[in-house]
This record gives sequence, C-alpha cells and structure tokens, in this order.
Amino acid sequence: MRTPMAFKPSSAQLPSALLRQVRPLRLLLNQAERLEHLQRLLESQLQPAAREHCHVASWRDGTLLLVVTDGHWATRLRYQQKRLVAALQAMEAFGNLRRILYKVQPPLVPAKRGSNLTELSPSAAESLRDTAQGITDPKLRAALERLAAHARDKG
Repeated sequence: MRTPMAFKPSSAQLPSALLRQVRPLRLLLNQAERLEHLQRLLESQLQPAAREHCHVASWRDGTLLLVVTDGHWATRLRYQQKRLVAALQAMEAFGNLRRILYKVQPPLVPAKRGSNLTELSPSAAESLRDTAQGITDPKLRAALERLAAHARDKG
C-alpha cells in the first residue's frame, strides 16, 4: 500500500536573498536602493532643516521630482534652485540634470481617534445640566444634556 505524497515545504530563505532572486522583487529593490542613494546625495546639498521635508520621488530624463512636505519648503527650495541644480550637476549621478520639479504632499499621519484627553469634570457637567434647564430651545437643551451626560459615562 502506498502512502500519499506528503507536502514538503521549501526551506525558508532570508528576505535579502529572496529579494535578490525573484526578478520583480529584485527590480523593486534596485529602484529603492537607487532612490535612497539619490536621496543621500540630495541631502548632502540641502540645508539641515530642509532635509526632513524634501524627498526624491523620481529621477528620469534629466528631471528630478522632489516631494516636499508643504508649500513653505517648496518655496524655499525654489529660491535655491539655481544653486541646487549647479551643485547636483557636479555629481556624476545627476550629470544630465536639467530641471527640478516640486510636488507638495503633506506627510501621511494616521488619524487619531479618541485622543481627546479633555475630560468633563462633575462640576462642569452639573453646570451644563443647570444651564440646560433654563433653555427653551429643545435642540440646544438636548445638546447641553448630551454634553453633561459624558461626565457620567466616564465615571
């Protein structure tokens, strides 16, 4: 009687080895390493304060695209553009640099929910309830009562 073939998984590989062996991953890794190298070169020519606000997005056909965190930094970099282009052109990696484009893109920050640390004190809740009793507008009165209820819910 034959036993069914057992599945034998391939041995685990180091992520770095896997990235270098699988062609699409290898191409992606090479592109990321190239951008990281260009970023270091760019940062060597930027003022220290600007470094965290400016990142290389792409480098193609003599055009360097930089992503900048806000309009303020984009404006500051545009004022320095001639100096920056000349300094980068002196480097082999940017030898055919013709222009720099800037794209403003604020950093992605996850929205924080429930991070409101302000708590309603019992005396503030009591004051809201007292105020609500003297209000004739039913919507405003209900809103004040809901606010006052938050103090009870946390207790």
